[in-house]
Amino acid sequence: MPFLAHATRQARAAGHFFRGLLDTTHPLLVHLVPIRRCNIDCGYCNEFDKVSQPVPTETMLGRIEHLAGLGTSVVAFSGGEPMLHPDLDRLIRAIRSHGMMAGLITNGYLLSPKRIEALNEAGLDYLQISIDNIEPDEVSKKSLRLLDKKLQWLRDFATFDININSVLGGGIKNPEDARTINTRARELGFSTSIGIIHDGSGRLKPLGPAERAVYEDVSRRISSTRYVLKNLYSGIRDFQDNLADGKPNEWRCRAGARYLYVCEFGLVHYCSQQRGYPAIPLEQYTLNDIRRAFDTPKSCAPYCTIGCVHRVSTMDFWRYPQTQPVATPEAAQEQNEATAR
Repeated sequence: MPFLAHATRQARAAGHFFRGLLDTTHPLLVHLVPIRRCNIDCGYCNEFDKVSQPVPTETMLGRIEHLAGLGTSVVAFSGGEPMLHPDLDRLIRAIRSHGMMAGLITNGYLLSPKRIEALNEAGLDYLQISIDNIEPDEVSKKSLRLLDKKLQWLRDFATFDININSVLGGGIKNPEDARTINTRARELGFSTSIGIIHDGSGRLKPLGPAERAVYEDVSRRISSTRYVLKNLYSGIRDFQDNLADGKPNEWRCRAGARYLYVCEFGLVHYCSQQRGYPAIPLEQYTLNDIRRAFDTPKSCAPYCTIGCVHRVSTMDFWRYPQTQPVATPEAAQEQNEATAR
């Protein structure tokens, strides 16, 4: 059954991929926030609080329906901790009922065999956990020691695809932990990735020598022939080579078009680190907004660390230079005021 589920999922993903090659006027990936609250607090994270209530289910269902109307390929829940939403399984089923693929980015703390089986039944396509260290500390509570049993349950019970992301930068104390985490994930049969993260203020710092050595070693493993099929998506990481040295990238960021970040208030933002721009209500977001964002370069792009935006934008690197004025906070505010009028 897991092999059949995986093969079917790969076929669906291929269909969305080819549609993305043919048509640029729909989102490839949307990160949708069903709750801002999180059950842990990591020092580098600026995407959570301790008090927010879940977005009402009917509101979430309306947002999912609108995303389907925009032709979205993949909707992934993020947060906060999305598994705190009481109707998450129903929301996953709604995504699948519209023909979209359903993803989940979680810290993994709330996983259990029963919960994993429920995610299987809901039709979840993929799950990602970012594990930051071996032992928890004040920077991150997402540690391998606390999560390893959860990973074993995922191996034994999950029929959806699983990616384990290890990280460098952002105040993570021991870069060697990323190597250990990546190795353990591959032992369990999961796809792997490595990320260079910002600090708590959202700023990028170049990697030190020890961090750089681990980054290069783990990157070689991810790109090796043995794992290339498993890591097709996460293997898109050339943009990180410059970031590792604190250098800018020249690329065409398609945030606001191919990638959307929809916060708990239902506003569309370029990404989690650019909340407030353009901040258009999702129910008002149209194909014209997608076309405009597709053609608009972003002033934050050169030092962007958001891997999912880089990866979904890769499909369009070769075509349609961005000819609109560079998107800045001031320009976004003008667009918001025009939309309000």
